[in-house]
Amino acid sequence: MQSTLTWTMAGNAPDDGEGDAGVVVDTKPRTKKPPLYKVLLLNDDYTPMEFVVHVLERFFGMTHAQAFEIMLTVHKKGVAVVGVFSHEIAETKVGQVMDFARRHQHPLQCTMEKE
Repeated sequence: MQSTLTWTMAGNAPDDGEGDAGVVVDTKPRTKKPPLYKVLLLNDDYTPMEFVVHVLERFFGMTHAQAFEIMLTVHKKGVAVVGVFSHEIAETKVGQVMDFARRHQHPLQCTMEKE
């Protein structure tokens, strides 16, 4: 959407016979960036560490070393941010992880929150 404002100032444009000259100033509305969402993995006492590493590699594109480090953070601190995405992508990732965990009978929890 673009709007145009017209300002009248003397001496900046050819005379139209009425003694006023026009200056056109274009203003463009600024588009706000969409909010981002953190995807969080939560620790539990039952999901095997190897399964968490596999989830991080499969759904978040991490290397084995990266996934192992994040898994240790989840294990030690109880939670870790595994990625930051737009709302739709974060929602999809959470759903994929939760479905995958349930299919493999693990209670792994994955959530999202606004950054």
